[in-house]
Amino acid sequence: MNFPKNLKYTKTHEWVRFEDETTAYVGITDYAQDQLGDLVFVNLPAEGDTLACGEAFADVESVKAVSDVNAPVTGTVAEVNEALADAPEMMNEAPYEAWFVRVEDITDTDDLMDAEEYEEFVKTEG
Repeated sequence: MNFPKNLKYTKTHEWVRFEDETTAYVGITDYAQDQLGDLVFVNLPAEGDTLACGEAFADVESVKAVSDVNAPVTGTVAEVNEALADAPEMMNEAPYEAWFVRVEDITDTDDLMDAEEYEEFVKTEG
């Protein structure tokens, strides 16, 4: 498993890469994509949508199941990674490059963990 140190993580297996205090990219972790299996579809929000910390904002469909993707921050969707709609396998191949949304005007963050805390948390999941 890969846990990049420049990211923050949630207990529901999303990652956050902050550009600055109020802007960040959001995706799912290597652990999440591994548990889900081959991803075949992603349902993304629209630009301008509001995300609420801890609430589902997208879902992914794998060969195993459909799973919600929860917002690790509260803010506004500034950009959507449309490439994922055409190539959902990018989430399996490069989970830390295959971001879902870029969020601006962040006002709230979930209980985000650093890489070491997340790695320890993942050990308890298995």
